[in-house]
Amino acid sequence: MGSPDRWLRSVHVAGTKGKGSTSALVHALALEGGLKAGLYTSPHLIDIRERIRVGREEIAPEDLTRLIEAARPHVERLREEGDPATFFEIFTALAFAHFAEAGVALAVVEVGLGGRLDATNVLAPDVSILTAISIDHVEQLGGTLEAIAGEKAGIVKAGVPVVSQPQPPEALETIERACRAAGSPLMLVGRDVTYTWSPVAEGGRRGIRLSVRTPLAAYEDLFVPLMGEHQAINASAAIAAAECVGPLAGRLTSDRVRRALAGVSWPGRMEYLAGPPEWVLDGAHNRASMERLAEGMTMHFPGQRLVVVFASAADKDVDGMLAVLAERMRGTPVVFTRTDNPRAADPADLASRFAALGGQGAEMATDVPMALRRAASLHVGRGMPSHPSASPKTSASKR
Repeated sequence: MGSPDRWLRSVHVAGTKGKGSTSALVHALALEGGLKAGLYTSPHLIDIRERIRVGREEIAPEDLTRLIEAARPHVERLREEGDPATFFEIFTALAFAHFAEAGVALAVVEVGLGGRLDATNVLAPDVSILTAISIDHVEQLGGTLEAIAGEKAGIVKAGVPVVSQPQPPEALETIERACRAAGSPLMLVGRDVTYTWSPVAEGGRRGIRLSVRTPLAAYEDLFVPLMGEHQAINASAAIAAAECVGPLAGRLTSDRVRRALAGVSWPGRMEYLAGPPEWVLDGAHNRASMERLAEGMTMHFPGQRLVVVFASAADKDVDGMLAVLAERMRGTPVVFTRTDNPRAADPADLASRFAALGGQGAEMATDVPMALRRAASLHVGRGMPSHPSASPKTSASKR
């Protein structure tokens, strides 16, 4: 297809959690800086075209169809040769071809899985970002943080700057070793890049108030309409990385950074919907992300009542997530349900495992609409308990 990746200046983002949010934040900074910027992320929430964007526009159906037809002979040849391309490999090629055709000045690209062997790792980026690393995808990446970090750090390229979020010690050691071997300067959020934050609600939106200091500049009084301290970390990493991108670095005035972050949107990640009742929608799917969700609720909704609607794919870290519900949301009603995904876990099994972990107050609903109606009725019902560690009125976590 002409190796369109070779023509792209890029920011490459790997990690277990926060890849998509961090990519969206970098993309917003690039757009506010006046660059024509592409964004490649996965998975999509509603429409597959969400994965490929130029500016704020998803790829047009006719462009996607045309690129698929252009790729078809190559896909068929690989299949005939006994080395069929995966869906993600094909879609990555389509994204890079679209970016090259559109003449983007910068492509912000999220790794699909891992890093070292990911299809996106053909890029030669201006900067690499490593977001929070935790246990996930153990069948593909290994069962230890060190092994997983080794796969993620596989995106480190010779001499290319790396921005890392705070990491567990064994993951950070692996990242530092990879950077030394590649001669890549490493900036670490929490050490080289510092931040202060607080939860805030303004103009009908909830988010964070943030100040960030990098080795080059200070950015004060930023509003980010995304909730939780992890989003403060994501934003700090995004700003530090943007300072490393040649076409963008000189454009990062305080006002532009402030406007960019205030306008960012990333649905499905502690996404707030005003009520009544209020809802928070989150795609947490391992223990670490459920812990961040619980922490965020405590900070953003102190003293408020909570009902949880929970569904999960059966192949996720179900017991880890349920343990967080049992330990940190004790006494809160939980309505277990299932999506129409064929991988969805059975609500009865979820409720049973939740009880085995010490959870109480479980109910079951056969589908999501029924579960949401039940949650709303529990929320307004008399005698509903308040979450002792402070939480939102209603929360739904499902992927």
